[in-house]
Amino acid sequence: MAAMSDDVPGRPESARLVCGAGEGDGGSVREGRGAAASHAGLPAAPPGGPAAEPEALDDVEVPASPPGTADAGGAARLRAVPPLGRPVRAGVFATYKERICHLSERLVRAQRPIRILNAIKWGPEVFAELRASNYKRLPAVDAEYYRRIPLEFEPEAKLEELAAIGRDIERHLGKDDPIGAILWRNCAEYQQVVRMLAARGTPEFYRHARELYGTPKETFYDGKTTLRGLGLMIYEIFSGLDDTKLGITYPRTLSAEQAVARLNERFRAYFHDDQVRVQLDDGIVSDAAAGADYLKIKQGVQFSERDLQILEVHEGWAHIGTSLSGQNQRVATWLSKGPPCTTPVQEGLAVLLEVVTFVSLPVRARKLNYRVIAIDKAEDGADLLDIIEFYRIEGFSEAECLLNAQRVFRGGVVSGGAPFTKDVSYCKGFVQLYNWLRTCIRLGRPELIPFLFVGKVTLEDVPVLYDAARHGVVDPPKYIPPPFQDLNGLAVWMAFSNFFNRIQLSRVVERLRPSITAPPWDPSETWLRPRLAEERPQPGGEPLAP
Repeated sequence: MAAMSDDVPGRPESARLVCGAGEGDGGSVREGRGAAASHAGLPAAPPGGPAAEPEALDDVEVPASPPGTADAGGAARLRAVPPLGRPVRAGVFATYKERICHLSERLVRAQRPIRILNAIKWGPEVFAELRASNYKRLPAVDAEYYRRIPLEFEPEAKLEELAAIGRDIERHLGKDDPIGAILWRNCAEYQQVVRMLAARGTPEFYRHARELYGTPKETFYDGKTTLRGLGLMIYEIFSGLDDTKLGITYPRTLSAEQAVARLNERFRAYFHDDQVRVQLDDGIVSDAAAGADYLKIKQGVQFSERDLQILEVHEGWAHIGTSLSGQNQRVATWLSKGPPCTTPVQEGLAVLLEVVTFVSLPVRARKLNYRVIAIDKAEDGADLLDIIEFYRIEGFSEAECLLNAQRVFRGGVVSGGAPFTKDVSYCKGFVQLYNWLRTCIRLGRPELIPFLFVGKVTLEDVPVLYDAARHGVVDPPKYIPPPFQDLNGLAVWMAFSNFFNRIQLSRVVERLRPSITAPPWDPSETWLRPRLAEERPQPGGEPLAP
């Protein structure tokens, strides 16, 4: 999931049944910094960063911590003061960190009403219209349809607000400043998102989406391999794979209520300083939807234990964990929010965590890959009905066909040629991230890797944020998933992976194909038949002893 969820706008709280909640209060920035710094390869108190807690003075009264703010040993700790977002007073000297924090907070506030998925979500009447026509007629989801779904902001006013922030970033930091360049880029991306949402239901929406999220036709860093090529290769491989031969099956026998209880227990253990809620909701479209500090589970859905493991690492460790690391920043508060340029890393991290923890499944990988193929088909002119048929042929239920096709065309043009391309981010991000990890190990920079979890980032941001952390501008990631807390095994894997590219796999396949695809061996054709012959009575004697 992206940072913005598929929640229903304006949904009353009475429709949300909370089955449990994590404990904690957001934690102490100093404690979180010290704990995370050891995993991030930084000293607990880097030069220019926050010093160690001073000894209490006799004449200073420390306020009592609110309930629930004791650490693991039972000792009370102070709550962190949240960013106040106060402007720097005219004529008063402002430090570099103060300027960054002020501009960052302005950007966070400005983007708050820009909720992409809420703005392009379809109502149930669209699916009813499709069913009523027996899937013979396209529904009327066009610019007029979206005009009846008001945005939570006025586009022109929001563009001017963001433009003013961009001008102040240039004036107070400059685009040549590494942090200033990140803030300015994010500001420009939010402006393009506003323009995209103002063009819902038109080809212009697709033009912006393509620039923001990418397309199956784009190439990876090598300049020749395309995302479309990846999709077609993975489709061919998984089409020939029999899942029943892979071992354990995972029946969906757990109720949504059981899923909520188990995930709440796991999140309480992982998010030790922050309250993360897992709750039931009967209004979300997908089986689960994550927000900054919560995970919604669709009421009435059945889950397997493997489903819960995927939700734990994908939604919990990746999406919620990076949101909380961003929220716990003293200065770099923009890291709590993700513009579209951060989506590939977010989704790539989530998929990578599924893989390195061995909880992913071929059916899950197929689902992500089908999104690339469906978007590619829609770009080439396939309409909504064509994509529904594509998913039907691949074995999906009616409800799944509708949901998957809707993901492709929401906000775009249902007659084809102009889809919403966000869902290429899963496979795109996984490949980009894997190659980035290999490159970090090859170039001797493993210390950068934990900073993937510092918040919502691009790969290009990570070295800048690591250097900024050394000077106290950025706090180290608060939550680093277990596979990335000890990088020894990952380093060995990535080192050998650098060599694998030199091997021409097509020749390997042809060399091994005869032995791997040979007809099943029948033992009776080899050792059994001669043995049976030996056991027959021999002329003039008894059968040979075994």
